[in-house]
Amino acid sequence: MKKITVAKGDGIGPEIMNATLSIIMAAGAEIEIDEISVGEQVYLSGNTSGIAKSSWDVIRENKVFLKAPITTPQGGGYKSLNVSTRKFLGLYANVRPCTSLYPFVRTKHPIMDVVVVRENEEDLYAGIEHQQTDEVVQCLKLISRPGCEKIVRYAFEYAKQYGRKKVTCFTKDNIMKQTDGLFHNVFDEVAKEYPEIENEHWIVDIGAAKLADTPEAFDVIVMPNLYGDILSDVAAQIAGSVGLAGSANIGEECAMFEAIHGSAPLIAGQNIANPSGLLQGAIMMLNHIGQPLVAEKIQNAWLKTIEEGIHTFDIYKEGNSRKKVGTSEFARAVIANLDHQPSLLNVVSYTGSTALVLPKYKRKPALKKELVGVDIFLHWTGNSPDELAEKVKILETDHIKLSMITNRGIKVWPEGFSETFCTDHWRCRFKPLEGKLLTKQDIIELLFYANSNQLDTIKTENLYTFDEKLGFSLGQGQ
Repeated sequence: MKKITVAKGDGIGPEIMNATLSIIMAAGAEIEIDEISVGEQVYLSGNTSGIAKSSWDVIRENKVFLKAPITTPQGGGYKSLNVSTRKFLGLYANVRPCTSLYPFVRTKHPIMDVVVVRENEEDLYAGIEHQQTDEVVQCLKLISRPGCEKIVRYAFEYAKQYGRKKVTCFTKDNIMKQTDGLFHNVFDEVAKEYPEIENEHWIVDIGAAKLADTPEAFDVIVMPNLYGDILSDVAAQIAGSVGLAGSANIGEECAMFEAIHGSAPLIAGQNIANPSGLLQGAIMMLNHIGQPLVAEKIQNAWLKTIEEGIHTFDIYKEGNSRKKVGTSEFARAVIANLDHQPSLLNVVSYTGSTALVLPKYKRKPALKKELVGVDIFLHWTGNSPDELAEKVKILETDHIKLSMITNRGIKVWPEGFSETFCTDHWRCRFKPLEGKLLTKQDIIELLFYANSNQLDTIKTENLYTFDEKLGFSLGQGQ
């Protein structure tokens, strides 16, 4: 008997959770439920995180969390509980299977069977943002080697356990050569450890186009956080409906399972919501806790129900469906099919499925790190890069010189174009003369002299090489 934490959430959450629990208990799931309250009512009681400390304690003790959709109140000050849960509990892997149910659920892609494995903790979703000038705000894109290695290895281990033939990586490393470049490089490194599994890399824009047009070309796709969030929804929708897709959030100690859709308050309380997305999350949970036979029994019963044309309103189509049912009626139909298997859709078997156990990340030996320059960012409302260069050259010393000025990443000095539009946010790159060293004390002195000369510095970035390889991007146009 496994104790799990359950939250019924907001909107349609209680309805679809009750339907889901009725199905998995009827199927013989050996679970004990600890129910907690999270979401809108907790937010509105004055808790800006949407969850009480005692509820965190329950989740951390049980390690497995089945969560219905929640509503985050509009307005400032309320933090997304989904994001907080993933980060606090170290749920680094988000797994979203997207499979066509053609011809019983309409889709343009009848043989689609794709699993999106999305990095869940970092990238732009680190949420580190600053307004730096009147005209410019920034969001830091953080990609770490441990984050890359853990999610890529998870994707290959998932493919290995579930008999998948190929793992594809999507990045935009033709533009973001440092961040997405690291993700791609780690993918190539890890792929060598799995010679029996085909691997490939696509630039994310053309990869997304290919996914939308020919999803049967893909099997498992692994991506950084933002791309994975967007494209897993796209994949679910083109497979048939976002409402049919479940999601697993996996960490080294804890796991959370959910539907990928929201709380849909406009249809709450009407007994019309489709519980399938949450049910799919629960099926993934049962595999995770070592109850694969119960999981496959439910999945096959669900497929049989879909195959019989017993559909909720969101997927019901005249001529394609046989009977339109509500949430509770759909659950009863699945329960009635628990000893049946689909006739046309593929019968599933989860024999041997269990939680993936990955080795702990081992930190690599330290690289040789050398300070080779500094970018000083300025808030300046002029328009002439040449004029700014004259002002900034005052900061030069006998061994540190201004080498470049960029605006929104594009080089505007030296030899900039008059057609380039400039904002009030400027990056001034200083580098030592050949054979000279740069120290952090030099950078402090540069900032001191900038302040003395009424130059408004807003941030700095030290420029390093690692084992003599550049650890920073060149200016566009360099």
